[in-house]
Amino acid sequence: MAGHGTDMHPHGADRLCEAGDRVYSRAVRRGRVPREDAEAVPCLLELALLHPDPDDMGWLVPTSPQEVMTRLLRGVYEEVSASQARVGEAVSAFEWYAGLGGRVQAPAEGVAIRVLDGLPRIRAAMDKATEECTSEVLTVQPGGIRREDELSEGLHRALEMRRRGVRMRDLYTHVARHGQGLLNYMELMGDSAEARTLDEVVERLILFDRRVAFIPANPDRTIALELRHPALVDYLVTVFERLWRLAIPLASPLPSTGIEGITHRERSIAALLAEGHQDAVVAERLGISVRTCRAHIARLSETLGAASRTQLGVRIAQAGLEGPPRSEELQTVTAPGLSAPESPTAR
Repeated sequence: MAGHGTDMHPHGADRLCEAGDRVYSRAVRRGRVPREDAEAVPCLLELALLHPDPDDMGWLVPTSPQEVMTRLLRGVYEEVSASQARVGEAVSAFEWYAGLGGRVQAPAEGVAIRVLDGLPRIRAAMDKATEECTSEVLTVQPGGIRREDELSEGLHRALEMRRRGVRMRDLYTHVARHGQGLLNYMELMGDSAEARTLDEVVERLILFDRRVAFIPANPDRTIALELRHPALVDYLVTVFERLWRLAIPLASPLPSTGIEGITHRERSIAALLAEGHQDAVVAERLGISVRTCRAHIARLSETLGAASRTQLGVRIAQAGLEGPPRSEELQTVTAPGLSAPESPTAR
């Protein structure tokens, strides 16, 4: 019966089951209980809360509550002592490992994740990856219109890879379409490169031969991560390919919003406003200035006849602008041309 009770009552004296609590309490009040009263709660015997009456084996008498409390406190003390001992062992082990810190060699160049601190190290790593690249470069370039100096920073890499027959694909925001520098790059790179645009893209990403990736590691992009772990690189390639399928070729016009008087950019702004984002967040995600963003919001309010921000939210929902255009509205014609891949630190 003892083994049977352990399976049915997996608890200790510090947390009696409901039936055990009733029988033990009754035993304490009356001084003893019939043995048959405890048949349903063998845990009381297993925990030595009840034991046979030496004068009459048909009855069970309780262990005093004071003795039970002493037993529980002793158990707690032993557990605390054991924990303290383990803490002491862990501290000793930590000190031992810390003492070995100075003997660890610097990580090899081929490690799965490498931190590149500073623009010179980032550019050197990018140049090396460019030299080793043999077939494909995938890049994501967030922000708005690219400045000439940003685009020029990676020109030498792009020209070198074009000479070796490397194919390049770039993702930009729709705003980048208005920059002459990007158009010049497209013409220069010819059919070796292709570009597409989206309302918004992820943070800067550069992938060489689906083998090594570079991403920024701080807001001002003066620190980057070089990733060579196959699982991480495969994941980033999947992200890129899914964005690529949703994007619009640079040579193709942006799709109509389906609502007269509302541009594609204004529809994108409306969708982000419907999500509850502030003007600064909307501007950053679309790669435009806050001032430009607010000008578009004012025009959107005028077009929809909204006199306040609250009313604008209602009008956006009524017009069906709370989400992006449906995928069937997007054109998927591919077009040649692309800018040079750049450092993840270019802003």
